[in-house]
Amino acid sequence: MLVFLECETTGLETGDRLCALGFVCDDDIHYELINPLKKVPPNASAIHHITNEMLKEAPIFALSQSENKLKELNTAKNVLVSHNAPFDLAMLQKEGVTWQGEVIDTLKCSKALMDDLDGYSLQFLRYELKLYRTEVEFFDEHGVEIFPHHALSDALHAKMIYEYLLDLADEEELISLSKSRLLLSKLPFGKYAKKRIETVALKDPMYLQWMLGSLMDMDEDLRYSIEYYLRSIP
Repeated sequence: MLVFLECETTGLETGDRLCALGFVCDDDIHYELINPLKKVPPNASAIHHITNEMLKEAPIFALSQSENKLKELNTAKNVLVSHNAPFDLAMLQKEGVTWQGEVIDTLKCSKALMDDLDGYSLQFLRYELKLYRTEVEFFDEHGVEIFPHHALSDALHAKMIYEYLLDLADEEELISLSKSRLLLSKLPFGKYAKKRIETVALKDPMYLQWMLGSLMDMDEDLRYSIEYYLRSIP
């Protein structure tokens, strides 16, 4: 069984916590605000529109419906599907949930199977893949409102991306891609954003060396790709 899940959080740093969770699993559609026991900063609220006032009466995760539902779903037979799954899994881990089943990361799979795109965020793919043409009917079928950066809405967009990816690879291949190291072809940011890493390695290897030494929180696939192309320099 597939569990399409997305989280909203207080931020992206090590100390940040879950403040909302949404998932879709067969006919079970679930959304809940979670009290993170810390303040939500304005820069996070500006993205997901969750305020500290909204969370005052919300349960902590250990006392939430989300905890009970995930406890039932967290089996080796179920597959969790998420856009940037490592981030969501890390947030669940902070709440004491270690996912037992397989995982499909629609972000990593999109990068692997469509490596010529200019971006891979959930909202970018929504328009790049023209999901907006059918999303109203899709969301209506689930009784969910389209609301970008809302955990439940994002979970449904992740489901749409998953179904799109099935035209490019089957479920087992998507699981395998999600586990593997991904060789990226382009730099996603910086002085050479959107340029091919192989070309930058030949023209300005010192810049790539600087990235490796300075960006400690670099995505593991990007680090692997930079190191690969630097090793390939003749």
